[in-house]
Amino acid sequence: MKRFAKIISPAFILMIFISSCTDKGSNSPFSDILEKEPYSVLTDSISKEPENDALYFRRAVLLNSNNLPEPALEDFKKAWSMKKDEKYAYGLSNLLLDKKPDSAIQFLNDAVKELPNSFLLQLTLARSYEATGKTDNALELVNKILLANPEQVDVLKMKAGLLGKKGNNTEALTILEKAYSLTPYDIELNYELAYKYGEAKNPKAVAICDSLIKIDTLNLHAEPYYFKGLYYSNINEKAKALSLFDQALQHDYYYLNAYIEKARVLYDQKKFSEALKTVQLANTISATFPDAYYWMGKCNEAMGNLNEAKLNYQRAFSLDNTFTEAKATDKLATRRK
Repeated sequence: MKRFAKIISPAFILMIFISSCTDKGSNSPFSDILEKEPYSVLTDSISKEPENDALYFRRAVLLNSNNLPEPALEDFKKAWSMKKDEKYAYGLSNLLLDKKPDSAIQFLNDAVKELPNSFLLQLTLARSYEATGKTDNALELVNKILLANPEQVDVLKMKAGLLGKKGNNTEALTILEKAYSLTPYDIELNYELAYKYGEAKNPKAVAICDSLIKIDTLNLHAEPYYFKGLYYSNINEKAKALSLFDQALQHDYYYLNAYIEKARVLYDQKKFSEALKTVQLANTISATFPDAYYWMGKCNEAMGNLNEAKLNYQRAFSLDNTFTEAKATDKLATRRK
């Protein structure tokens, strides 16, 4: 018996080893996916080299590129557990940030301890803080990043956005101007700066919008006209503002914010009927745009149609329960009735 056991045991162990090597992920809840093309080749390779972290990473990237975040997340986690590589943590954290930002924060705080010099992971942690409304935490981390990398334009833009959320618009504009001085060719940054100038009644809005219009050789973009219109509206040159909002809408019929700003100007001019028609048109384009209902309500109220005003304010608030102005105005309409 003992001799038989000595003979059979190595054979049995060998069978287990072979079985484990040919297992194509049957222990995974995603095995049906992993055993199919285009993943099967990598799954076979993982079966042969189960300690190869790079294979899990390659399969995670492929899964994610094919919009399969759940199995991709498992592979990123496996790769990270085997080797503390920045690209593994970055892939994992971005998937968590998309679906579970709180989990992303928890993971990234640990990952940054492993890789304290990783710019990518620190920036992703700052974005995770921002996504969960932790603006002060995000700002603190962004400032730390900028101490080491003062000319990182994406980080400067992020800081400007965070400052804007805190109401520090003047400082935010200064930060954007610094970013612009570093990358004046960044079109997205030009647009953001043009908007901020328009909101701040800064005449630089005109020059930057004119330059954006000039380089738009195909005449496709509505934004420069809209931003320029905001500037003229804010400095009370209403006729110019209306003309520019109309030009924005000629370039993009679906530019909902242009309808709202046009209606705001008409409302300020006490042209309530025209303002109402403008926002009603926006409402036909999108029946789920809360600002359209809010301005319909304001026009209704100004014209004495308080029941309709109340209904539209309620619609605005039901579509966006952070729209406190609509909620407050709803009560006002009720009281005035």
